[in-house]
Amino acid sequence: MLMTKLKSEEVIGSLASGKVFIINCHGCKEVGFPEKEAAALQKKLQEEGKVVGVLTTDYVCNPDELALRLRGPMAKIAEADAVLVFSCGVGVQTISEVLEDKPVYACCDTIELPGFQGVTPLEVDCGQCGECYLNLTGGICPITACSKSLVNGPCGGTKNGKCEVCPDMECGWERIIQRLKAQGRLDVLKCATQIHDFNTDEATKAAKESE
Repeated sequence: MLMTKLKSEEVIGSLASGKVFIINCHGCKEVGFPEKEAAALQKKLQEEGKVVGVLTTDYVCNPDELALRLRGPMAKIAEADAVLVFSCGVGVQTISEVLEDKPVYACCDTIELPGFQGVTPLEVDCGQCGECYLNLTGGICPITACSKSLVNGPCGGTKNGKCEVCPDMECGWERIIQRLKAQGRLDVLKCATQIHDFNTDEATKAAKESE
C-alpha cells in the first residue's frame, strides 16, 4: 500500500501564491491519506480567496477517466494559475500529463509500504522516495523517468532526445526541460534538488552537518 503525508503548510502556501484549482483523489482505499488535515488546509486557502474550484474524485491515476472528469471544471482550471493535487505521486504525474500547459503541484509526499497500490494502468510510476520533486520538474518524476534516476539535470549522454541506457526510451530530463520551457518555468531548474536523508543515526547526521 501507499502512505501520503502533507507537505508543510509553508510549502503549500508558497505553491498557492496565486489562484489555484484543487484536485483531491480518494480512490485507493489502501492509500493512507491525511483527509482532515488536507480539508483544514484547503478551507484556509478558500477563506483567503485563492481557490477557484475543487474536484474530489477517485483514481486520478487513470488518464482516460481523468480526462473525462476534468471536462466539467476545465473553465475553472483555466482561471487558475496552478493546480494543487492532493494524491500520491502517480496521480500528480497523470494530471500533469493531461494539463501539461498548466503548473501542477504535489501537495503530498509519498512513502513506500509493501502491498497493493491502486488500479493505475501504470503509464507513470512513483519512486515513493518520501520527498516529492515533481514541483521542480514540471510534474515528471526524475527518479522514475530517468534510467539513472538523476535528480539534478541530464547526464549529457542523450542522443536525439533518447536515453543512452535505453535507446527506445525518451530522456526523462529532456521531457522535463521541454515541459518547463513550455510553461515558462525553466528558472526552477536553478533550485538544486537534494535527496532526502532518511538516516536516523544522530552521530552520523551531526558529522555530516559539521562538514
